[in-house]
Amino acid sequence: MGELIGYARCSTVLQDLTAQREALAALGVPADRIYLDKGLTGTNRARPGLDQALAAVRIGDTLVVPKLDRLARSVPDARQIGDSLVQRGVKLSLGGSLYDPADPMGKMFFNILATFAEFEVDLLRLRTREGMAIAKGRGRLKGKQPKLTTRQQAELVRMHASGEYTIAELMEVFSVGRATVYRVLDRAKQQATQPQEVTRP
Repeated sequence: MGELIGYARCSTVLQDLTAQREALAALGVPADRIYLDKGLTGTNRARPGLDQALAAVRIGDTLVVPKLDRLARSVPDARQIGDSLVQRGVKLSLGGSLYDPADPMGKMFFNILATFAEFEVDLLRLRTREGMAIAKGRGRLKGKQPKLTTRQQAELVRMHASGEYTIAELMEVFSVGRATVYRVLDRAKQQATQPQEVTRP
């Protein structure tokens, strides 16, 4: 029986990997066989921790990842990794569910999961751009870097707080500049620290 090799990743240096480490440990991965990437996005294929994990697996081993979006965020990237595992006789475990990329059914499910992971990001980008296009058509948005709607600002703050997106990714998703992203985040931080007014009867 092969060994279990774990991989975990977070997008920002502020995000904690403890939960992913514990998830991998619960799935039976030894602590010294867990490889990590911190502060690197899923769209950045140059991830040293992932490269080490892929180099560590041997024929008969299983690469264990908490979720597919920790491994890859695009279908081509996921397929490339999957094909590499097939060629080397390595299986893939996503959150405890075993997928054998060499098996036609396992390959189909793996591709479906990868497609949905990429679709979720693309859909968010599309909705944001469509919303801004409608607002611009109504004369509400002007200039190259239009202001975001209240809903878009709330979504930007939520995405940033999740630790899943870097500033660069938020700029791409919302089609705004770095200054706009920081302005929205600073405003949200100020609102959160302001004392709430107490209404007396």
